[in-house]
Amino acid sequence: LYTAPDSCRGRCEEPYSKEDECHCNAECERYHNCCEDYYRHCRPVGFSSSRDAIADEDLLHISEQLYEADHNKARPTDIAINPQYQASPDETGDQEDHSPQPLYKYVNEALFSKPTYASFIKLLDNYQRVTGREEDVTAEELREQDNFLKEVMKTELMKKLFAFLHKKNRYGSEQEFVADLKEMWFGLYSRGDGEQDSSGFEHIFSGEVKKGKVSGFHNWIRFYLLEKQGIVNYFSHNFNGPWDTYPDVLGLQFSWDGFYKEVGSAFIGCSPEFEFGLYTLCFIARPGRA
Repeated sequence: LYTAPDSCRGRCEEPYSKEDECHCNAECERYHNCCEDYYRHCRPVGFSSSRDAIADEDLLHISEQLYEADHNKARPTDIAINPQYQASPDETGDQEDHSPQPLYKYVNEALFSKPTYASFIKLLDNYQRVTGREEDVTAEELREQDNFLKEVMKTELMKKLFAFLHKKNRYGSEQEFVADLKEMWFGLYSRGDGEQDSSGFEHIFSGEVKKGKVSGFHNWIRFYLLEKQGIVNYFSHNFNGPWDTYPDVLGLQFSWDGFYKEVGSAFIGCSPEFEFGLYTLCFIARPGRA
C-alpha cells in the first residue's frame, strides 16, 4: 500500500486524506496536523503577522509622509473660518446656538474643480441619511465610486500609502488595493433593522441620522456646502487644533436640518484623498482599536 511521506515536498495543497500521516493544505494549520516542513515548502510568501506588523513608529512615519504629500490641500488664503464661541465640555450637549455667524467666512471654490474634489462632491448626494432605510445604489452611483477611486489613486499621497501597505504585505497589487478600498468604503452594511443602509463613506463623509441625532459627518467640504445652502447651522466649537496651517482640526457642535451633532471632529482644509488615505491606514493598521 502507498503511504504518504512525512514531508510536504511536492505535496502542497494536496487534498485531505485521513490515510496521510500529515497534511500539506491550508487547513492543516487550523487542525494542527501539518507536516513539519509545511512552512518551508508550502507557505506562500506573503503577510506575516509578526514580520509585517505596523508599529506605532510606522504609523507616525507614514502619516507624516501622507501629510507632506497632500498637494491638493487648501492654502492659507483659500479658507477663512469664524469659530466664534468655544463651548466647555458640559455645554456641548445643550443644543444652544452660541454663534450667530456661519463657520465659513470664505472658501476658494476653485479648489472644488480639482479632480479629487469634483469626484468626491459627486458622491455626497448618493445617500439616504436616515438609518434603517435600504440604500438603492444606481449604475451611475457605482460609476461615481469608481471615478473617485481612479482619481485618488493618481495622487502621490495614495501611491505612497499603497507602497507602504505593499511593503507590509497587505496587498500584492494596486488592483487588489483598489478593490479592497471599494469594499471597505462603499460596501453596504446594516446600522438598523437588518437593512443594507450604511457604508463607511456615507457615515464618515456624508453623515447619517440615527435615533434623531447626527451620526458621523466629519468632512469640512460637506459642511461648507450644506452651510452655504442654509441646511447646516453652526453652533459652537469645543476644540481648535493648535496649528496655523491646513489641515487644521476642529471639534464642533451643529444642527443639520434640525438634527443635532454634539461633538463632531473634522480636518479643515485637507484634500479628500488625505482623509480617505489616513482613515484607510487606521482601519487596516488598527481594526476595531483606537
